[in-house]
Amino acid sequence: MKRRKLLQVMAVGPWLLPALASATDSLVFTFGQTPPAQVRKVFAAGAPAAVLLCCLAPEKMLGWPWPLDEDKRSLLSPAVRDLPMIGRLAGRGSTVPLETLVALAPDLILDAGEADATYQSLALRTSEQTGLPWLLVDGRLEESPRQLREAAARLGVQVRGERLAQYAEDILMRARSHGAALGPVYLARGHDGLETGLGGSIHAEAVELAGLENVAARLGPGGLARVSLEQLLDWQPHSLLCQDANLYRHIRQSSLWQALPAVREGRVYSVPQSPFGWLDGPPGLNRLLGLEWLAAFDPKHAGALPQRVREFFALFYGMQLDEAQLQRLLAGHPGSAHG
Repeated sequence: MKRRKLLQVMAVGPWLLPALASATDSLVFTFGQTPPAQVRKVFAAGAPAAVLLCCLAPEKMLGWPWPLDEDKRSLLSPAVRDLPMIGRLAGRGSTVPLETLVALAPDLILDAGEADATYQSLALRTSEQTGLPWLLVDGRLEESPRQLREAAARLGVQVRGERLAQYAEDILMRARSHGAALGPVYLARGHDGLETGLGGSIHAEAVELAGLENVAARLGPGGLARVSLEQLLDWQPHSLLCQDANLYRHIRQSSLWQALPAVREGRVYSVPQSPFGWLDGPPGLNRLLGLEWLAAFDPKHAGALPQRVREFFALFYGMQLDEAQLQRLLAGHPGSAHG
């Protein structure tokens, strides 16, 4: 076991040792009693898990961990479109009481995303308190095919999991074979655009996997961080990617942001957010679509974007997009005929 993993175990307790030790040969950690042979009802503990479940086994999904507006729901299959918002156990604070969770009687709790000692501790504690089995899937984007295969095996949907995994492999292969023509990029987050993901952050994973330079990585590795406009002037990013349409409008109109050449010269782009964020929000399988979106900034690949989006929605979200929906999703992408 690596020293870092051993220190995590010592910090939270020796009972996590078997789970952490298995991290080298599996992306899935199990806690509590063994799930039934046939899993019928699954509670998604957080947003990345909900996306994974929505893609793999929508018929088993009990509800959404967070509210989805009607526009986002309209881009999902009928199997999950009208499911209620029932709350989350993972992420920034739990919103579902354990009594409610037990009353829902899921066969399994599914979580996905970061799988460090903190999340393993939550999984173990909750499974002990409720008697419900918990499945935690390490959610690194580059491991999406393995996530799909391993989670599918536990959910009893191996055929569908293999199909999605193969498509994910194709996306990752394309992402690694060429970087998007965006130059060094800055990921603008938060209400004012001055929050961003550092190097290696799960929030910047898609951009870095696409072969782009994340300028905030110059500060070193980490998670989310606050930066200043003065720092951005020093970095001089070639392009800005905005995680929110309102933030995109704010940056385009702000006299302060006009000090950046990328803003003055129109290299500010609003990342699509429907039905889930294409680069983040949540940091789940939805980011595979963001890799396709980034690749299409290269003129050699721009023409393929509309078909790639159609295929992804049909396969992962069970949704056949019409032309109007496709146009709305790709509006603003300079490399797309729909932009």
